[in-house]
Amino acid sequence: MEIKDYIVFLCYFVIVAGYGLYIYYKKKSASGDSKDYFLAEGSLTWWAIGASLIASNISAEQFIGMSGSGFKIGLAIATYEWMAAATLIVVAVFFLPVYLKNKIFTMPQFLNVRYNGTVSMIMAVFWLLLYIVVNLTSILFLGALAVSSISGLDFQLCMIGLAVFAVIITLGGMKVIGYTDVIQVFFLILGGLATTYLALNLVSDHFGGEGVLNGFNIVHEKAADHFHMILKPENPNYIDLPGLSVLIGGMWVINLSYWGCNQYITQRALGADLGTARNGLLFAAVLKLLMPIIVVLPGIAAYVLYNDGLFQQEMMASGELNPDRAYPVLLNLLPTGLKGLSFAALTAAVVASLAGKANSVATIFSLDIYQKIFDKQASEKKLVNVGKITIIVSMILAIIIAPHLGIDKKGGFQYIQEYTGFVSPGIFAMFLLGFFWKKTTSNAALFATIGGFLMSIVLKFLPKFMDLSFLASSGFSIPVNGVYEIPFIDRVGFVFLFCVLGMYIISIYENKRGVVPNGLEIDTNMFKTKTGFAVGALLVLGITAALYTIFW
Repeated sequence: MEIKDYIVFLCYFVIVAGYGLYIYYKKKSASGDSKDYFLAEGSLTWWAIGASLIASNISAEQFIGMSGSGFKIGLAIATYEWMAAATLIVVAVFFLPVYLKNKIFTMPQFLNVRYNGTVSMIMAVFWLLLYIVVNLTSILFLGALAVSSISGLDFQLCMIGLAVFAVIITLGGMKVIGYTDVIQVFFLILGGLATTYLALNLVSDHFGGEGVLNGFNIVHEKAADHFHMILKPENPNYIDLPGLSVLIGGMWVINLSYWGCNQYITQRALGADLGTARNGLLFAAVLKLLMPIIVVLPGIAAYVLYNDGLFQQEMMASGELNPDRAYPVLLNLLPTGLKGLSFAALTAAVVASLAGKANSVATIFSLDIYQKIFDKQASEKKLVNVGKITIIVSMILAIIIAPHLGIDKKGGFQYIQEYTGFVSPGIFAMFLLGFFWKKTTSNAALFATIGGFLMSIVLKFLPKFMDLSFLASSGFSIPVNGVYEIPFIDRVGFVFLFCVLGMYIISIYENKRGVVPNGLEIDTNMFKTKTGFAVGALLVLGITAALYTIFW
């Protein structure tokens, strides 16, 4: 990077930090209320909620990992983005009303209200570990890796810099995070589009054409096999995206668990009224439809250029081809100024996600652990201060753990998705039945939590010790390095059904013994939507269906 690039990046930093300070002092609550600090109760507009959702979701694993998957797999990886658009509509219509009607502010609080304190505390501790050890560390690791490779700065220095920047944003509370995320998303989209423009233009110039549209046509022609959403069993990447399962199987469980039962996602909407929250999720769904253009298409373009002899050395790591290097390689080709803008976009994605996760860690620890176990009479001001200390401590832990994080050869994005899939089936089953089946008991929820995780481990490793070749023709199991393995998306679907069945049996048995589960306040009027939202939702669902049809 040259001086002009650093000036562009410095301008980004000053704008975000300055706007954050402005929001902090303008909207600072005189009472120092903990819910105001953690949830920005009643302060976020629909566009701030939607932008903050995307900013927290899109990070290094998307920019780096998903572009790498675009290089390796193709457009099929975009199913995570386009399926998320449909999922956000489902969450807005059916999940949000339940949370808001019952005044739910954290996911452990929901479990406490619906089940009991034991389930709530177990999951609170579990979520803390997951958010710190998996989410914060993976985002920090991949983000620092990308920033280091582009800027030439030391990896450890990049990690510390990203963490400090995120802490500055996070200490201001959810109001500051929510409104600064609007700027972060602006830089994210603008810089991402600049990289996509460069990639397609580079393809066009390399093959003697002219213009971005011509570049896209060349990419589509040269990598036709990379433009199919539904992979066939003979595709070497089928293990990651197993055919129709991305439409009717485990992909729904993964998405609904992530978008509907996840503290650092739903937290953005929990402090708003239902109409504002729903419109925020609809806005996020619209932005999700655009994401593959920014995070997947550059990877496919890099694949075409690599196959024609470019970036042969740059794409190598430790003597092997590393698809996750596709996006950083493209960024290094940007002209001065634009490179700084795209660098700012990548940094924005990393910092916004770090801030979102850290805020959720602070919320869960302060409201669901510290207040319940260590100081039941803690004042609002003390809870806020505990939250701030938690933010700093969690980021320090992430810095310590991150260098030791191992990302296997699946690629960063796929790695994170697969290992999150060990827990998402049980969590989603516990929430889904807790929402809509009043007979579900606390012991059934514990079964889903523990039994789902154990079943995921069994289905992951058991096939390596058994001869499952007879399943090959069914598509459920395909050889990986000579060993038959169940695709993790199918595994998620199977474990979810296992959890639901187990929860049903346990609940029916306990109901007959006189166990009366805790209930939620639910009525059918909660799920009615306003005309404007309904029209927008139908448009999003229609566009999603059309995209799958076009690129089937």
